[in-house]
Amino acid sequence: MLIKGRTGEWETVIGLEVHAQIVSEAKLFSGAATAFGAEPNTQVSPVDAAFPGMLPVINRHCVEQAVKTGLGLDAEVNFVSVFDRKNYFYPDLPAGYQISQYLQPVVGHGRVVLDMPDGRTREIGITRLHLEQDAGKSLHDQHPNLTFVDLNRAGIGLMEIVSEPDLRSAEEAGLYLRKLRSILRYLGTCDGNMEEGSLRCDANVSVRRPGEPYGTRCEIKNLNSVRYVMQAIAYEAQRQIELIEEGGQVVQQTRLFDVGRGVTRPMRSKEEAHDYRYFPDPDLLPLVLDPAWVEQLRAGLPELPDTKKARFISSLGLSPDDATVLVAEQATALFFEQVATGRDPKMAANWVTGDLFAALNRLGIGIEQSPVSPSQLGGLIDLIADGTISGRLAKDVFVEMIATGADPATIVENKGLRQVTDEGAIAAAVDAVLAAQVDKVAEYRSGRDKLYGFFVGQVMRATQGKANPTLVNDLLKKKLTG
Repeated sequence: MLIKGRTGEWETVIGLEVHAQIVSEAKLFSGAATAFGAEPNTQVSPVDAAFPGMLPVINRHCVEQAVKTGLGLDAEVNFVSVFDRKNYFYPDLPAGYQISQYLQPVVGHGRVVLDMPDGRTREIGITRLHLEQDAGKSLHDQHPNLTFVDLNRAGIGLMEIVSEPDLRSAEEAGLYLRKLRSILRYLGTCDGNMEEGSLRCDANVSVRRPGEPYGTRCEIKNLNSVRYVMQAIAYEAQRQIELIEEGGQVVQQTRLFDVGRGVTRPMRSKEEAHDYRYFPDPDLLPLVLDPAWVEQLRAGLPELPDTKKARFISSLGLSPDDATVLVAEQATALFFEQVATGRDPKMAANWVTGDLFAALNRLGIGIEQSPVSPSQLGGLIDLIADGTISGRLAKDVFVEMIATGADPATIVENKGLRQVTDEGAIAAAVDAVLAAQVDKVAEYRSGRDKLYGFFVGQVMRATQGKANPTLVNDLLKKKLTG
């Protein structure tokens, strides 16, 4: 996507660095807990606090989670990787360095495939995935003159997933983040909760004339929602274009996104790798993986979104759009499959993505908290399929199901909503309507075909919506043309 500037067209070049907190009950190099929301400084071991003489011990589960993520991203798994010390000072980094990986990460090149709005797919390269420990958190709002430090996050295992500079718009960045989050959640390696800080993003943004070399980039730090990532990128691209067009130069720097004003502002000049004085951590041996163990992890991977989408399209006959929506979240895909088993998949998809999604959105809850279970929604579809109720009555039954959690068959019986399929009863209702609307019958027969819908509505009203729609249509057509 090109941006129209005052002096011509510009292209945005974007690379994202995503920090994904590993789902693990213990930290990367200590046994301290990782639960969110604990009282400050209650989940800190001597290792996390960098007490003298404390040595890090690698958490095997965190390594396993990183390898599974690499496999899920169709990436190279490096059987030998090295932990480095990334040296910098910050109050919430007790040791004065972060244990990370640099030249030899645990996972190399991979890819994420985006489903574009126009039906195309676009492949975004992954440069690497490396393991590192999180820092603590500085609290600036607890005291008017002091900054407090909470070390609960210090040492928590992170996967930093670095993309190639392949993204070309804020919208593509949003698609990438949502797809990456979906893959992580399917794998169970990161819960993707951006509000709790378990998924954070740094965006590298530059602009250039189409076909020219890359421009000077700026990095926007610590973005904690997809919406903010997109807003920050859009603003920063426009800022750089206007700066260049006015004769200025973009300076490589780290910037923050001001959510309230919707602008980026400078934080510091951009550091390079040599500023951090990376060197192998002397307390940790190289990480060596057993190839057989890696293959066991590969064999145990769940069906991921792209594979599931292809199956929904080829085996169940769903449209690409419906399949994309249904596989975005693993819980949604599971719910749908339970509803669709033994039933019309397209009808199941329509109910899940239509009425159910609308109800959940109105209630502000996820599908995991749905008051209607998959078996109940499937039961409602069965009542439509066997002619017990019409599709129109099913809407009313569904509203009652959402409100009460009751089974559809019980609601139908208690409210007397069973569909009328007695041809004689429906014929009598049709005759009564036509007899009461003699003038409109004459108008219809003189060529006003649009009145047909009016007659259908009158018959359905007369039968309280219970008449079988097919029979109503058949009888009306016979009598109106007779």
